[in-house]
Amino acid sequence: MSLTVYAPASMGNVGVGFDLLGAALAPIDGSLLGDRVSIAPAISDVSLTVVGQWAGKLPGDPKANIVFQCAQFFLSKLGRNHGIAMTLEKNLPVGSGLGSSASSVVAALFALNEYFDRPYDEQALLRLMGQFEGQISGSVHYDNVAPCYLGGMQLMLDTPSQVCDSLPIFKEWYWLVAYPGISLSTAKMRALLPEAYERSVAIDFGRYLSAFVHACYKQDAALAIEMLKDVIAEPYRADEIPGYRQASAALAELGMLTTGISGSGPTLFCVTDDLSKAQAAKAWLDGNYIQPGLGFSHICQIDSQGARRVDFEESSN
Repeated sequence: MSLTVYAPASMGNVGVGFDLLGAALAPIDGSLLGDRVSIAPAISDVSLTVVGQWAGKLPGDPKANIVFQCAQFFLSKLGRNHGIAMTLEKNLPVGSGLGSSASSVVAALFALNEYFDRPYDEQALLRLMGQFEGQISGSVHYDNVAPCYLGGMQLMLDTPSQVCDSLPIFKEWYWLVAYPGISLSTAKMRALLPEAYERSVAIDFGRYLSAFVHACYKQDAALAIEMLKDVIAEPYRADEIPGYRQASAALAELGMLTTGISGSGPTLFCVTDDLSKAQAAKAWLDGNYIQPGLGFSHICQIDSQGARRVDFEESSN
């Protein structure tokens, strides 16, 4: 058996929900913005081939690649030594704020779970994804792996029985994401944040996030937009992203409802319910925020599917 899995790009934090909120992205043009991992039988051992637009930015040694390490991690959990040939199609830039490592991890572990006849159920596999992603980043955060795997907009619960749960989304919203073409270290961007916050900031964070969740369930789009404020990370990260503040001001002038940093940046996101405004904003970002030939932008909506097998689709085309 051979199979291929696709795992979509994702926004961590979604502005208002630092480490607690994440959303999967689906470009409205139908393209797939995310990594793919394929698995085929092999006589012995694990092998990895890396292809795709961003393959050259990854370590040259396959054993240093997180997909190869995922396979070792997964097989050790199963207590098995199995021959498999893996291929990673790297379609997301590293250090972009679009859940690049999460996309590779989710695609790899989802594919491995499928290949070995699903030894892990959904919640158990999600916890494995978080555990492995945590080994990379230094601590466990589900705000990229959860939406990447499950789709939708996910609120982190982290209870003994449930990692996360999906929030109702605003189907009329367009999420425009723009990657300027530079990479920023997640560890470096986290290091910019203070060790402690004033009580008033903690209260504002809780108020904005809880009110945003409330607005999602009420389907009150105006309230949700009003609450989409980042008091935890953006004040400390914005100046480290070249052109971010200028872009935010220009996007407001163009009528975008709000702008924020996707994950730890440098990708920004902005929101509108008007496709023509999204297109105008995309044109401005392409000309003023994105380095030609290095960055990209996409008008997206929330990807409701999450990670999925695509070998069925490819074989039928």
